[in-house]
Amino acid sequence: MRKILIGVTLALMLVACKSKPIGGDIAVIDRSTGGPGGTGSGVPTQSTGTGGGSTITGSGLGSGQGATSYGGNAREGILAQRIIYFDLDQDTVRADFVNIVQAHARFMAENPGRSIRLEGHADERGSREYNMALGQRRAEAVRRSSSALGVNAGRMETISFGEDKPRANGQDEAAMAQNRRVEIVYDGE
Repeated sequence: MRKILIGVTLALMLVACKSKPIGGDIAVIDRSTGGPGGTGSGVPTQSTGTGGGSTITGSGLGSGQGATSYGGNAREGILAQRIIYFDLDQDTVRADFVNIVQAHARFMAENPGRSIRLEGHADERGSREYNMALGQRRAEAVRRSSSALGVNAGRMETISFGEDKPRANGQDEAAMAQNRRVEIVYDGE
């Protein structure tokens, strides 16, 4: 048991030491198709979003949607979309989910009394420890994106469920793509 605990601790420390860009820019993967499967292959078009990927700079709130276009309630319009999907073995917010992150960040900025929990998940490929760390990195990626858009990091909690709470059962790519996600849960829900 002690060896397992030491191994998990070392794995988490390695993940924590992973270099991430610092600043207001958020790298995203540019995609031409939406949905959890993206291109259907599960393979990202870019592994890091650097070089040729899209970036959100500044507030990122000028996406063509006014502050009232998503409704004043966290259950209306685009805010009803609470799942951010990720590519296989990636923790970068995909371009096709940036507008959802932006909408939730706008809502949080306009409702300073609200808080959210970002629940990271992974498919079953990889070890349990790796998937827990990957789920955490995914939740942290959404947290960093929201923070860069003006949400106080203290109002966001991150947690990883790894592979323990699948959204879809099955061994095919479509099922596994649904399990690579971050779910946004508002306080009191």
